[in-house]
Amino acid sequence: MKDRKNQRTGLTRRAALGAGVGVLAAPAIMRVARAQTSGAFNWKKFSGQSIEVSLTLGPRANILRQYEKEFEALTGIKVGSEAVPEQQHRQQVVIQFNSGSPQFDVLTVAWHVQKRLLGKAKWLLDMKPLLADSSLTAPEYDFPDFTAGGLRWALQGDGRMDTLPLNIDPWMIYYNKELFAAKGLAFPKSFDEIVATAEKLTDKSAGQYGWVSRGLKNANVPVWTSFMLGHDVDPVNPKTVQLQTMTPGAIAAAEYYKKLNREFAPPGTVGFNWNEAQTSFSQGKIGMWIDGIGFAPPLEDPTKSRIVGKVGYGVMPQGPNARHSATFGDGIGIPVASKKKEAAYLYCQWATSKLMCNRLLQSGGGSPCRASPYIDKDVIAGLKLPREWLNCLQESAAIGRPGLPEIVPVTEFRDVFGVALTNTIGGADARTEIQKATDAFTPVLQKSETG
Repeated sequence: MKDRKNQRTGLTRRAALGAGVGVLAAPAIMRVARAQTSGAFNWKKFSGQSIEVSLTLGPRANILRQYEKEFEALTGIKVGSEAVPEQQHRQQVVIQFNSGSPQFDVLTVAWHVQKRLLGKAKWLLDMKPLLADSSLTAPEYDFPDFTAGGLRWALQGDGRMDTLPLNIDPWMIYYNKELFAAKGLAFPKSFDEIVATAEKLTDKSAGQYGWVSRGLKNANVPVWTSFMLGHDVDPVNPKTVQLQTMTPGAIAAAEYYKKLNREFAPPGTVGFNWNEAQTSFSQGKIGMWIDGIGFAPPLEDPTKSRIVGKVGYGVMPQGPNARHSATFGDGIGIPVASKKKEAAYLYCQWATSKLMCNRLLQSGGGSPCRASPYIDKDVIAGLKLPREWLNCLQESAAIGRPGLPEIVPVTEFRDVFGVALTNTIGGADARTEIQKATDAFTPVLQKSETG
């Protein structure tokens, strides 16, 4: 598996920020990688084996499945893969792990939802010993190319690295340039301008709406936290692990969510996840849509979209107290219970290789956790999306902040507060709903930290 461009070049500050690099490095992991000694690595070492791969439905899964025949040819390992919608996938993963015999050898992990849960249970294999084994790790893998930001996501609190970094997904605002131009509007510079712009773009008699976002419970919480971060508030204080959902900033964020989705979003938005919002926006009657930057490719596909060439990619505007892009991420790991760990590890290497990261960036399906794609001129020249998309990705990553709390019961957090947010779309008072959710979730959080 040879990368198109093996020469390593210097990393510019902007490219580093775009790749999700943080201030701190990950020296311990780097030392593991550098400690490799020469060995007899062979991609065909486990030829004839078969592995099962469980992926979360979305752009990253599409890329992996599109090219998995290349992996089979490279290694002689047969791959059986499936891509499951995210909420069902997360439920299935827990059920299978609890059974003691998961039916997969590789899985994608949503760090922002599953990291603490999987880490606490120690269901996944520590990748460090594998990385240090030169007979199992390809000499061209170039582990130091991974960004510090991606590596910090992959590390558990006890020092284990139970996933390899796959993707970091900053949120931004897609907007319809044609609708904006027709009204003489510029991209909003503040949260209040988002609301004012959505109002000006809404013409219900014409079936045109200024805003669309997730309204489905659980899935909708990152929309709320995106506005919360602009008030410089995390939903859970990362130091004290106390809820901050009743702070003025959190309530104000819920009010923004309610107003935009109740007054300026299309009918049925209470049932929208990202895919319904994406489809709605692609039809050309929606002014703005907030979501992950990796959902862009279908918007520029003439077989799926009516707005090809009309899409704007906007960095989340300044909030009252801060400017942040809610950021999420994915890793790829191996169950401890797998009986084909080594073959599975070869798949994980391939999935996070330079070649596959280059393809991921070029497709517009996400933001890979390697530094090299962002400074490779050939990769950038091969982008299938406008350069504006890449600029938005880099600028959003530079102001990235986790969009969900790093807690074990994050799914319950999303469920409880997701119901509250959905209720506000129906007209319920935002403060009252968030208070009820806070009261309901507080004991759940406390138990998770003391149990």
